[in-house]
Amino acid sequence: MRAGAVAMVAALSAAGCSHPILQREASKPAPVPDPKTQMRPLEFRVMALVQQERQTLNPESKTLMLDPVLMDVARKRARDMAAKGYFADAAPDGTTSATLVMSEDTKFQGLLGVNIAAQHYTAQAGVDPDTFAQRFLDTWLKSPSHKQNLAFADYNRTGVGAALTGDTVIVVQLFATNLGLPPPKDHAWRGKPVRMASPEAAKTAMELPRLRGLTLTQ
Repeated sequence: MRAGAVAMVAALSAAGCSHPILQREASKPAPVPDPKTQMRPLEFRVMALVQQERQTLNPESKTLMLDPVLMDVARKRARDMAAKGYFADAAPDGTTSATLVMSEDTKFQGLLGVNIAAQHYTAQAGVDPDTFAQRFLDTWLKSPSHKQNLAFADYNRTGVGAALTGDTVIVVQLFATNLGLPPPKDHAWRGKPVRMASPEAAKTAMELPRLRGLTLTQ
């Protein structure tokens, strides 16, 4: 009797018989992750794709190392834009990525690049880090100034921040290099950040004695 029972179970399984409730549960789509939980994976995916693209555009590009100060400021900038409803590097109170970096790192000098972009999402589809990271990269590559920042070979530090506002994802990526300048002396005079037209222009300007030791931003 035991052998017969086993044989019957096997036959039913082979015929494709299954419980209707289990069948409905198996076909139920997986729930979409909360977009808020996807911001950190998105940040690191953007970082990885940008690094890959830099090597494609210029094999001589330096590897971008994660910088804690740049990461913190990038996240603050993205969250501030999301909270206050603006889309620019300069906040309504006048603060910028450069002024925040200089306040957090009193010895920062050299060049700071800023790339910002936004993408819409739907609650039904959510935010897939791989898909959205590629969209942000594609957006920057279509813009000459953003592409210049992304491809500038001398940048060797970076930080990425992402935030949600309504149905929009905002991403900020910061790039930095000291352009080979020696460490600043303690209590050295530091002026306001100087905005430049391009990273290459900033690199040339940094050779001028009057601009050495300042923070240039693009």
